[in-house]
Amino acid sequence: QVHFVESGGGSVQAGGSLRLSCAASKSTYSRNCMGWFRQVPGKEREGVAAIYTGGGATYYADSVKGRFTISQDNAKNTVYLQMNSLKPEDTAMYYCAAVGGSCPPLYLRFEYNYLGQGTQVTVSS
Repeated sequence: QVHFVESGGGSVQAGGSLRLSCAASKSTYSRNCMGWFRQVPGKEREGVAAIYTGGGATYYADSVKGRFTISQDNAKNTVYLQMNSLKPEDTAMYYCAAVGGSCPPLYLRFEYNYLGQGTQVTVSS
C-alpha cells in the first residue's frame, strides 16, 4: 500500500512562495514517478508536476511552468514542490501521488495513486 506524508502548505499573499514536501516509503519512492496534483472543490483534480526518481526527468503543467520546481532527495525518499510567484488561482488542496515506472502524462490523473491527506495552499490577492 502506498502512503505519503505531505506537508508545507499554508496561507500566503500573491507573489509569495511555499515549499511542499512529500515523504514516501523507499519502495514507493525508488525508481518510480512521483507527482503533485491539486484540487479545488467542485473541480477535477489536475496534475501540477511530476518527477521520475530513477533519472530526475521532470514534467510540469503549463500553468505552473517557470514558477514551480519539483525536486527529489533520495536520502530522505522525499519529493519537494517549490512554488514561487504564487497566484490566487493556485489556491487548492495539493496531493502527492505516485505510479510505478516512468511518468504518465499529467492529464492521466487516474493512473496515479493518491494515499495522502493532502495539504492546503491558500493564496490571497
